[in-house]
Order: sequence, then C-alpha cells, then structure tokens
Amino acid sequence: MGQYYTAYATVAALVAAGIALVAVAFALNRLIRPDRAYGGKLTTYECGLDPVGQGWSQTHIRYYLFAFMFVVFDVETLFIFPWAVHLGDAGPASGFILGVMLVFLFFVTLTLPYEWRKGVLKWV
Repeated sequence: MGQYYTAYATVAALVAAGIALVAVAFALNRLIRPDRAYGGKLTTYECGLDPVGQGWSQTHIRYYLFAFMFVVFDVETLFIFPWAVHLGDAGPASGFILGVMLVFLFFVTLTLPYEWRKGVLKWV
C-alpha cells in the first residue's frame, strides 16, 4: 500500500514544482520589467496605427453561418475517424454500426444543398 501512495506523492510533487516554477517566473517578471507607464502605452493598440472610431463594430451574420458549418463538419470528422478505426474490431455488429454511420452521414450531407440554396456558401 505504501507504493500506491508513493505514486501519488510523486504526482503531487511534480504539480507543486510546476506551480512553484510558474509563480517564480511571474515574480521575476514583476521585479525585472520596466514599469514606466506613459500616454502611448495606455492607448488602444490597432496594428501600429492610431485608433480610429469606436471599438464596437457589427459583424455580418454570414461569418457566423460559416463558423457553424465548420463546427458541423468538424464534429462529423470527429465522429468518423474513431468509428472508421474501430469498425473492423466490431465483429458481427459491424453491419449495424456501418448503417448507423451511413444514416449520420446522410443527414449531414443533406445540409449542403440546403446551405447552397440559401446562399450561405457565397462569400460576396
């Protein structure tokens, strides 16, 4: 039983050492860095240019639709890769598993014509 707790003690020591290393790095940064605030440092930074206008801007909904499409197809690949790797190990249930994945792919593929018809795939 002592060896069991020794493994946890090693993990706890490594976590404590990691936290201590980060704390020492932040403390050294605060001690060494120059701390002279002036007007130029306190302004908003926009790619080296002086800020113009307000900080609020409206984003077109089309960008959100592209992000949503990316998430849908990213999740699709997230489901397909592990499924494809372990399909051969499924044995007699592999036919059912293949059918379930084909139904999933069918419904995901239905979204492409819908998005095309709605004009979501056009940038301009």
